[in-house]
Amino acid sequence: MTLRFIFQQFAKNKLAVAGLITVLILFAVAIFAPFLTHHSPTAYDLDAILVPPSASHLLGTDEEGRDVMARMIFGTRISLSVGFVSVFLYVAIGVILGALAGYFGGWVDMVISRAIEIMICFPTFFLILAVLAFIGPSLYNIMAVIGLTSWPGIARLVRGEFLKLRKQDFVTAGRTVGAGSMRLIFKHILPNSMAPVLVSATFGIASSILVESSLSFLGFGVQPPTASWGEILSQSRDFMDIAWWLAIFPGLAIFINITAYNLVGEGLRDAIDPRMKV
Repeated sequence: MTLRFIFQQFAKNKLAVAGLITVLILFAVAIFAPFLTHHSPTAYDLDAILVPPSASHLLGTDEEGRDVMARMIFGTRISLSVGFVSVFLYVAIGVILGALAGYFGGWVDMVISRAIEIMICFPTFFLILAVLAFIGPSLYNIMAVIGLTSWPGIARLVRGEFLKLRKQDFVTAGRTVGAGSMRLIFKHILPNSMAPVLVSATFGIASSILVESSLSFLGFGVQPPTASWGEILSQSRDFMDIAWWLAIFPGLAIFINITAYNLVGEGLRDAIDPRMKV
C-alpha cells in the first residue's frame, strides 16, 4: 500500500479532511500567536475585570483582567506541545518494547508482557495524578508523566504486528542473507508495522490534550500565569453565573481540537485498512 493510495483514500473522507484543516489552523495559531493579538496573555488590567466579550476584548476578560482571547491563543501552544511531545515519548517507548517482545519472544516477551499488564492495571489518569502530586505540576512534568505512563497500548499493538510479520517471507529472506536482528527489526519489520501505530498516535494526541486540560482544570496542570485552556476553564467554576465566556470558549476549543484529531485518526484508519469502514 503506497502513500499515494492512502492519501487518495483519506481525501475521500470529507470529515477527515475537515479535521486535518482544523489541525493545520491550530498549528498556524500556535506558530503565529504573538501576531494574532495585541494583548498579553499574562498582563493584568484591574479596570477590566470580568468584562464580557466586546470590541476591545473579543472573548472577554477573566477575574484578573487578562484578555481571554490572548490566553486562548497562547494556550494553543501548550495543548499542542503536550500532545505531540508526550505522544512522541510514549510511542518511542512502546515501539521499542513491543518490537523486542514480538521479535524475540521467549523470556523477553514474557518480561515485557508482564510489565505491560502491570501498567495496564493502574488507571492511567489517576496514576498521572498520583505522580504529579509527588513531583509537582509543571509543563515538562506533565509531558514526561503522560509519556512514561501511556506506552502499554502502543507496545501491545507493535508486539502483535511483529508476531504476525516475523514469519513472513521477507524476514526469512533477510535472515538467509545474514541480516542481523537489529537490521531486521528496524529496517524491515518496523516500517511495515507503523501504519496502525500512526493511527493510534493520532488518537493519542487527542487523548493527551484532554488529559492536560483535565489536569489543569483540577489544578495539577500548567500553573498560572501560563495560559492553558484547562486553566481558563478552571477559573469559570467560581464565576459560572456571571462570566459564562470563561467556560464556553475554552470548552469549545478543547472540544474542537479533540474532535479534529479523532476525525483525522478515523480517516487514517479507514484509508490504511478499508475493511474498518462501517
